[in-house]
Amino acid sequence: MAIPHRVAVLALDGVMAFELGVPHRIFSAAAYDDFAPRYEVRVCSLDGRPVRSASGFTITPDHGLEALAWADTVIVATIQPDGPICEVREFPEGLAGAFATIRPEARIVSFCSAAFVLAELGLLDGRSATTHWVLTERMRRRYPKINVDSDVLFVDEGRILTSAGAGAAVDLCLHLVRLDWGTEVANAVARRCVVPPWREGGQAQFIERPVPDEQGLSTSQARAWALANLDRPLGVDDLARQANMSRRSFTRRFREEVGQSPARWLTCQRVEHARHLLEATDLTVDQIARRSGLGTGVSLRQHLRATLGVSPSAYRKTFRRNGLAAADA
Repeated sequence: MAIPHRVAVLALDGVMAFELGVPHRIFSAAAYDDFAPRYEVRVCSLDGRPVRSASGFTITPDHGLEALAWADTVIVATIQPDGPICEVREFPEGLAGAFATIRPEARIVSFCSAAFVLAELGLLDGRSATTHWVLTERMRRRYPKINVDSDVLFVDEGRILTSAGAGAAVDLCLHLVRLDWGTEVANAVARRCVVPPWREGGQAQFIERPVPDEQGLSTSQARAWALANLDRPLGVDDLARQANMSRRSFTRRFREEVGQSPARWLTCQRVEHARHLLEATDLTVDQIARRSGLGTGVSLRQHLRATLGVSPSAYRKTFRRNGLAAADA
């Protein structure tokens, strides 16, 4: 049996209890069929001592600084947004030294407001990142070298990944499972945890804004229809007709509900369907391109490289191997 992927979850003072528990909950559900773990999760603090949570109780982690050097993935759990780190840049002593012990090849992940920790250490300079939408303007002002994206649920920059608020920690952990083991395993984890395997749109749909007009209208039926017809040449006008709206009204309502344009959303769904077919079938690249509505194998290759930085054959080789191993375990 393979050695489990090692995950260290760092709890700082003011940690949010919900997000602190998300990694263990998601990753433990990714176990093999014989219950052997794919991941080992350790919760730690900088000195191994108890830390105060933002929920009115104190947490005593089982591990200290040594867990950071041990880990394949280090996750900094959400901290209190109105606490000293986010408010006045009062960072705990020894933080930089602790991060210096992380292995160069290890992934580093932040949930929500913990992106301020990575930002202060310079780990996000020149990169795209996200945090809770309430905090994005503050991050832009404080750290101008970071491309702060307020519309997404998470950002994957390769070794460094950041998520938006609260529930987006679940989205990002499922994304990590998908990267490590493929779509089939990630979907199984989502079913076990009774959460959606992939949420549409970004956090823009949750930003406070005036209640829109045309209260009885929604784009949800059009989206469901599009997902069932991805192999067809679909456009914004086709979706608008399904929703009985004008193109202009549909586009506006779609952005309000999903947080991105219909065209961008449709492309994302096509690429996601193509990824699933690459993992789960033996169809050729051209067949997958047609079934996912991307047209040709050349188009699929371009989209996959733009999205994931890999070719369809490389993606299939990686995730079919992981998927088959999962199925045989």
